[in-house]
Amino acid sequence: MRDQNGGQHMAYRRAVIPALVGGVLLTALLWWAGASVQALHLQGTVDVIGGRAAADLQQWLTPWSYDPPASVRFGAGVSGGIGEAAGTDGGRYLDLYATALQIRFAAVFAFFVPGALLLVRRLPPVHGRMPAALLAIWAWGLVAGTLAVTVSAPWLIASQGHGSYRFLPQLSSVISSGRQILVVTALVAAVVTVFAARVTAKGAGPLPQEIVPARAARLAASAGTAVIALSLVVLSYQSVAAALQTAFTGGGLLAEPGDLLRQWLLLGAWASPAGTPLGDWLLYRAADVLLLAVVWWSLRRLPGLLTRVTVPAMAVGAVCATVLGLLASQVLRVATDGAGMRWGLIYLSASLGGGVPAALTWGLAAGVMAAVTLRVAVQRMEAADATPAVQDPARP
Repeated sequence: MRDQNGGQHMAYRRAVIPALVGGVLLTALLWWAGASVQALHLQGTVDVIGGRAAADLQQWLTPWSYDPPASVRFGAGVSGGIGEAAGTDGGRYLDLYATALQIRFAAVFAFFVPGALLLVRRLPPVHGRMPAALLAIWAWGLVAGTLAVTVSAPWLIASQGHGSYRFLPQLSSVISSGRQILVVTALVAAVVTVFAARVTAKGAGPLPQEIVPARAARLAASAGTAVIALSLVVLSYQSVAAALQTAFTGGGLLAEPGDLLRQWLLLGAWASPAGTPLGDWLLYRAADVLLLAVVWWSLRRLPGLLTRVTVPAMAVGAVCATVLGLLASQVLRVATDGAGMRWGLIYLSASLGGGVPAALTWGLAAGVMAAVTLRVAVQRMEAADATPAVQDPARP
């Protein structure tokens, strides 16, 4: 693998500015979205968008709102809000909820910035790489939001007053919340991050671009996609998923880990077409094929777009590719789900943003596999090219 042209990599001081801007914007957008929950309670809002849409939006925004949901108020046994005098146990539960939200917003920023910094530096939005950079940073915004919800979940569960009861199922439920609004806010943050990166990249000089043999790139993409297929095709099959659900029982706080394991290990769910028209079954499976196609094409193109092929860059890139593949498959399912048309756009969008934990797990593994495969394939090709030259040196 060689650089297509000479030049320096994008300096950290140039890359950190757009990453910080994107992190601040993503955090601010999520805070603003959470603060908008109160507006959904107004009668005028219900009259304009309808009661069902208002209830759905409230469910999407509540995980990012400082206004405690009903479950927290019930667990606290008080009717006051955050910021009021808290001299009772109920007040301390509300303080726990406030702490959970503070950790959540801080974690969004803390997780987004390093990933965006790596992507901006290794995948700068210049020389035809702007669409790839935009999509990658958008996907990373969803990952950062999901990780933020995950690390803040224990405080949120404790604020409901029954944190020790079925902790792992509660943890799984909390992690799956708040993902729909992340799809929108992460896209806005990605757009701003990319344009800021284009501004800071001016004057940085020519940025190198790897020259990767096409055969090696295809082999690496196939190896990485095979890792994703292990989850999507093998582990997600109905009988295998059921066995995974019930294989581990645990005890105490670690009891009933099945839901959490499925959440972090399964990229889909499918069964044989028994009792289902074959055409409908194949149409539904087309979304899974699209996911694998997006992952393969992204991993095929990624090494040639990076300024330098490294394991961290390939791993983060594979995570982003898997998230984008999930989004593409979810959009295809929405488009082919005729039953959902009568419920409106809010209902159709409810499935967007799911599967990010499993995408993180298997995307990291796929990226490492692709990077190792690429390196081995390139070394073998270089060795094969060098062997004839050693055996038959050119005559003067």
